[in-house]
Amino acid sequence: MSRPEDTLSADAYYDDAEARKYTTSSRIQSIQAHMTRRALELLNLSSPSLVLDVGCGSGLSGEILSSVPPDEGGPHVWVGMDVAASMLDVALQRDVDADLLLADAGQGVPFRAGTFDAAISISAIQWLCNAESSDVSPAGRLSRFFNGLYASLRRGGRAVCQFYPKNDEQKRMITSAAVKAGFGAGLLEDDPESKNVKIYLVLTVGGANADGHGGDIIGVVRGMDNVDVLDSRRDTRAGKGEIKKGSKAWIAKKKEQMERKGKVVKATSKYTGRKRRVAF
Repeated sequence: MSRPEDTLSADAYYDDAEARKYTTSSRIQSIQAHMTRRALELLNLSSPSLVLDVGCGSGLSGEILSSVPPDEGGPHVWVGMDVAASMLDVALQRDVDADLLLADAGQGVPFRAGTFDAAISISAIQWLCNAESSDVSPAGRLSRFFNGLYASLRRGGRAVCQFYPKNDEQKRMITSAAVKAGFGAGLLEDDPESKNVKIYLVLTVGGANADGHGGDIIGVVRGMDNVDVLDSRRDTRAGKGEIKKGSKAWIAKKKEQMERKGKVVKATSKYTGRKRRVAF
């Protein structure tokens, strides 16, 4: 079965009919509720918090955020953003208790720095790998999203993104973009041996939390045996020296900067940076 992400952008795929179908499906409601509760468990919020729901759709996950009882740290106040106007229309018709924003996460997260205590995203960020035109790259969209998300969270804040990668390469691209943005990151797979595997990217922003956990991924996820911890530290090796202008490393760095801006660049090869012979 083909994936909708491979054929259309999210705002085009989720038209009025698809938005209603998604929201009224009892199967989807059940799966969404399960994954949202799992994301909340990984966030481990101990008190009522302001939570950003990225790709909030019609508000199925947000309703669960609003209904967390006080003895479990809730209820939480949430703000939703989504690129599909039809999904947000359904959310308004359902009278969800939240502020909603029509916005493309691939263009960034348009909120003031340090606004949110936490963030969730359920079944959404794989859509950022959809490039609508040749001058917009998936790497650039992912970079803008994770850099914006990092800035929007307070120090010590956390985010959990459940997503469906197309393959291992796409999974690496998504997690790498989060690490480059500065997050402490862990990749958790529930039921990895089954066809119903669920992948959660658990992210932390450096700084101390009120509960004392801090921004380190260690301690955020209970039972770290199944968590692949990703290193977000920059390369600080001594004696590295300045990169020579025009070298292969210098060109690769420039390409990375261009990709972050959403530009399409040629792949690096064994010929990259090689001096050309002068013809006489």
